[in-house]
Amino acid sequence: MFFPIGDDNVQGGHKPIFSYTLIFVNILVFLFEFSLKQDAAEVFVIHFGSIPAEVLSGQDLFTLVTSMFLHSGWMHLIGNMLFLWVFADNIEAVVGTFNFMLFYILGGIAATLIHALFNPISEIPVVGASGAISAVMGAYLVMFPSSRIKVWILFLFTSAYVPALLFLGIWIFQQMISGVGSLGLSIDEQGGVAWWAHIGGFAFGLMAGFFARKNYGNKYKYLKSDDHFV
Repeated sequence: MFFPIGDDNVQGGHKPIFSYTLIFVNILVFLFEFSLKQDAAEVFVIHFGSIPAEVLSGQDLFTLVTSMFLHSGWMHLIGNMLFLWVFADNIEAVVGTFNFMLFYILGGIAATLIHALFNPISEIPVVGASGAISAVMGAYLVMFPSSRIKVWILFLFTSAYVPALLFLGIWIFQQMISGVGSLGLSIDEQGGVAWWAHIGGFAFGLMAGFFARKNYGNKYKYLKSDDHFV
């Protein structure tokens, strides 16, 4: 098993203000959620989590946004924030803070809607930033395919660099295999993972990435490369 812990960074560009603010806000919301008693925490998640059956019927549409800032546990939070920290800053550096903010929110909404379409009668609230972060990863794949991702290899207790194309290609392949395998199963039977939110977010990110590459692709360069926009 391996985890991303760094990458090649863009030289110059916009400061990743929104990227780091997202991490801070997600941690704050989780600490608040964690501080609640069990009954209150369940009510909080039901109210602000996104329930597919309700969303598809036009109810509580605000949860398409609020659900992005809730997490089911420490490992869920840490994993999402690690991926956000590694992949988001390069994109914001290139497209700017406002554009990245809009992209992130729309990516999260798209991901949750895709999950709802594949689970139309589910009344289990979906929470987590992983759909929006999947959009970030999809855009990263298109915009920075030759970037190097530094990964921590758990069983070897060491780190190594791998191409973004390889790392993200393997990641989305795993999501698609799991997503296809989850068809017809409830979210509980899927292990509590919204696979189609990951896939939908990633697809949204790919499309946004092509747009960003076309409009910003020659503007900035990597610190460790002459030009990866090829």
